[in-house]
Formats: sequence, structure tokens, C-alpha cells
Amino acid sequence: QVQLVESGGDLVRAGGSLRLSCATSDASGRVFDVATMGWYRQAPQKERELVATIDSTGRRKNYADSVKGRMMITRDNAKNMVYLEMNSLKPEDTAVYYCNLRSPWGEVWGQGTQVTVSS
Repeated sequence: QVQLVESGGDLVRAGGSLRLSCATSDASGRVFDVATMGWYRQAPQKERELVATIDSTGRRKNYADSVKGRMMITRDNAKNMVYLEMNSLKPEDTAVYYCNLRSPWGEVWGQGTQVTVSS
């Protein structure tokens, strides 16, 4: 069973930057190499929403309109890692950020990491 562990969440002032990381426990790399990876977030009293996704090759990326130009998703297939670079952070970016893996064998979620942006 593949597991995802997020890290990098923190309290930051508006305008600041953070880098989130997602480590995948897939020693063989068999699942990760064919998986579409994504970052989602859930703010208090709101539904979970898409932030960004990246395909298995790393060439196709998709972003929510609210984060375009401010956030960038990348992956390192050699390390089974996914990252989310977040810049020009706004208070409305405050949420728990979740890493997601989708492969032919199913879907996996991480436990989440808290990002808090103060005004």
C-alpha cells in the first residue's frame, strides 16, 4: 500500500512563500512512475478543492485559476517526490493541503499539512 506524507506547511505572512513536499512510500517506483499527482486544499467550512495536478511525465500541469501564476507543481520521479512552490501567498490560501496520487491501482491521500497565511 502506497502512502503519502506531506510536509512544509507553516504560518507565513501575506506575500510570503512556502514549499510543500509530498513523499511517496513506493520503493519500487512502479506506482509513482505512472501516477498523476496532485495537491488539493480544504479551508475551514469549505469543501476540498483542486490546487494543481501533474501527469506522470511531469509535462502536463493543471492549476486552479486562483493559484495560477503564484504556485507551481513539480515532481522528481527519481525520488518519488512531489512539490508545490507557493509564492505571493494570500490569507485566502489558508487551508490544509493534501497530496493525492491517482494510478491504475487506485487513489491515495496524504494526511495533510497546515498552511496559514496571516494578513
